[in-house]
Amino acid sequence: MKHLFSFAACACLLLFAPTLFAQDAVVLSPDKQLQLAVSVADGKPVYSVTYMGKKMLDASPLGLTTNEGDFSTGMKYLGKTENVVNKTYSEEKIKKSQVQYTANKLTCLFENAQQKKISIVFQVSNNDIAFRYELPSWGERMACVVEREATGYRFPSVTTTFLSNMMSPMTGFARTAPSYESGYVADAPMTRTNRNGEGFVFPGLFRVGNDGWVLLSETGVSSLYLASHLSEYKDGLYTVEYPNPKTNNGFGSSTAALALPGVTPWRTITVGATLKPIVETTIPFDVVEPLYEASQKYKYGKSTWSWILWQDNSMNYDDQVKFIDLAAALKYEYILMDALWDKNIGKERMKELINYARSKKVEVFLWYNSNGPINDAPQGPRNKMYTAIERKKEMKWLREVGVKGLKVDFFGGDKQETMRLYEDILSDANDYGLMIIFHGSTLPRGWERMYPNFVGAEAVVASEMLVFVQGVRETEAYNATMHPFIRNTVGSMEFGGVLLNKYLVKSNQGRNQRLTTDAFQLATAVLFQNPVQMFGLTPNNLTDVPAFAIDFMRTVPTTWDATLYIDGYPGKHAVIARRNKAQWYVAGVNAGKEPLKLKLNLPMLAGKKVRLYGDDASKAAIMKEVIVDKNGAVEIEMQASGGFVIK
Repeated sequence: MKHLFSFAACACLLLFAPTLFAQDAVVLSPDKQLQLAVSVADGKPVYSVTYMGKKMLDASPLGLTTNEGDFSTGMKYLGKTENVVNKTYSEEKIKKSQVQYTANKLTCLFENAQQKKISIVFQVSNNDIAFRYELPSWGERMACVVEREATGYRFPSVTTTFLSNMMSPMTGFARTAPSYESGYVADAPMTRTNRNGEGFVFPGLFRVGNDGWVLLSETGVSSLYLASHLSEYKDGLYTVEYPNPKTNNGFGSSTAALALPGVTPWRTITVGATLKPIVETTIPFDVVEPLYEASQKYKYGKSTWSWILWQDNSMNYDDQVKFIDLAAALKYEYILMDALWDKNIGKERMKELINYARSKKVEVFLWYNSNGPINDAPQGPRNKMYTAIERKKEMKWLREVGVKGLKVDFFGGDKQETMRLYEDILSDANDYGLMIIFHGSTLPRGWERMYPNFVGAEAVVASEMLVFVQGVRETEAYNATMHPFIRNTVGSMEFGGVLLNKYLVKSNQGRNQRLTTDAFQLATAVLFQNPVQMFGLTPNNLTDVPAFAIDFMRTVPTTWDATLYIDGYPGKHAVIARRNKAQWYVAGVNAGKEPLKLKLNLPMLAGKKVRLYGDDASKAAIMKEVIVDKNGAVEIEMQASGGFVIK
């Protein structure tokens, strides 16, 4: 990294007449529509963002504070270097399998009052900004602790927000929070507060009046740092906030230990005049690289899952056979056997179950509790993932009996200690040929690309809350119209959905009535992206829902080569298109209380006969063939809490 710090007296220093915000450095996107300007105001580094000539972020603070010095005040701008970044990569686990990333790179060098230097690196592509701090070694000092960041986001006053509350530490089930399981509130004023004062999780979506949209997140978080979130809105500003010290029962530091030279994670800002760049962004993956090679070729696909509707009582040998048979009937690749299998089935009989599943060409995921001393979750297997010794012994057995993946649950918190646990589980699992899904977890931050065997995380108000909470059933359609624009656009989302029982219980009658239509449920199989999908179908669905719905669920892909925004507004309706090889799927859901008619422009389907799955006026599922006109226009109607898929 020496080249970043060798120009303390850079001759290319730009001088401007003194103003409130004199621009020391400016970088444009390749299409010149997105501009980022950097300066120092009263000793404090600041930046601003404009898009198509309109202000998206006013002068916002930069900098951080370490135990080796303050790099947020008393700063001096020394100079800049500029480069172009071009890369092409393949990643089948995200919304787009082939990506071309081009960005203009600006590296700004600063020094603090003690003449210690630091760089801030910005990469600006069309519609996306990523930036991070790069710290050199200071003389003999080869390590430091980053105590806090000044990094902030100052939006124009007309801005409204789409944010999800950070949960209070050591609350919720068995003191397992925070686990990113609060809903998003649409179009709220910036003055909206989190009642517990904990701020808001990444990602956060902002509407800047009629001028555009901004999505904030972070990526590139590994064991070398902590994960952060947005603070409460204060003094016209959101700032990057580090974890509450009380998370994980107070264990682990809420600051970041960094070897020098070292870097922070990337802060990402996606900007668009419409929601199209928000839905289609790949910035979480563009600026990171794989941290290790895949030990094998991992296979993605669909899975059955008894626990979601049949609950704990289903964790017995006979019921798992029924769901293996269901997976075989659906031609699904996997079955997930959830919590308590260790107690109710045991390892010896589990070997028999795995062999039975494999005889049916079905592979197995098993559930594990992540926790050692960090919460009270009682479900087993416990204490098998928390330490390296136990983890490797368990994974050796898992490989021997033929298990292909794990669902690891109950993390809570974003401290560096917890990030290290995530990474250790992933790295060890790769050595044993195991895929990993995280549940009760943080947001994945570039992990699909960083960790080859990572195949999704929950980090959302997911399907289990539909079973447990009436209020979540009532807001299911509302929440579903949020995810393609916010949570699921920055990372794979293991929702565990597509529930075709009319009542979300084993008997399919009497209580927990589902309030969305069958076509809505089919649409979420496309709207919600995750390379391994744990669907909530049950054996009775083979005969008690329309055959065309089951046929759809047999063939719907879980990996995608392209994703396009078609229409929608978070909290109201969402329509997106995804392509697997040559096959397009266009899916939509309606959160409104009335039917919604839309005229969609689908040029990829112009003149083609397509299959439309939808709802009739009585909300019964229908399937029919329609022809898209030669211009790609097609009219659809979605019922209230309904949806559609065009295939």
